[in-house]
Amino acid sequence: MITKEDVLKKLPDLDSALSPEQREQVLDKMTARAYRKNEPIYSEGDAPKHMLCLVSGKVKIYKDGVGGRAQIVRVVNSVEYFGYRAAFSDENYVTAAAAFEPSIIASIPIELIRHLILHNPQLGYFFIRRLAIALGKSDARTVNLTQKHIRGRLAESILYLKESYGTEEDGCTLCIHPSREDMANLSNMTTSNAIRSLSAFAQEKLIELDGRRIRILNECALQKISKMG
Repeated sequence: MITKEDVLKKLPDLDSALSPEQREQVLDKMTARAYRKNEPIYSEGDAPKHMLCLVSGKVKIYKDGVGGRAQIVRVVNSVEYFGYRAAFSDENYVTAAAAFEPSIIASIPIELIRHLILHNPQLGYFFIRRLAIALGKSDARTVNLTQKHIRGRLAESILYLKESYGTEEDGCTLCIHPSREDMANLSNMTTSNAIRSLSAFAQEKLIELDGRRIRILNECALQKISKMG
């Protein structure tokens, strides 16, 4: 099992913002836990008690919609912080989070983070910058999901996954292998529409499908479809 010292070493941007004394406080209070694929991390309506960081694996942030269909709001990358916006705004979670695949997540009590920020302007700026980046991505994602047609949304989602998780050694196959339902939830469409649209992309030689594996064959065409909406 990964040690707390190893976890903090994987977070150099956070580690460098802490004084030696604060670093010891974080190590004393930090916990690290393994999550199974699809295991819930927190639920909508829960009160946030920790700042979370994905040390390894993949996590989806989602919200249940009409008819029980989930909408994936965003996908969390490794060594990315999440779950603290609601705490800073004194709100309960308005979304839920679950492991996309086996993952290790570090937790630091939010009260400790608040205390450290009061005595460390550099750490405060660190979180302001993180929230600003996340807000910019959220704004862009909202526009994409509300203004684009089905093909544009699906193309954007494929490119989003490539940008977020990269590709395998061939430079074309996505490192993440989402289910058809996941692709639908990420693209704000029904599963049947996602299946039909993915099949159409495959027939047009834009992508190649092998179970859950997606291999991009014509990225330029996908970018054009995404841009045109």
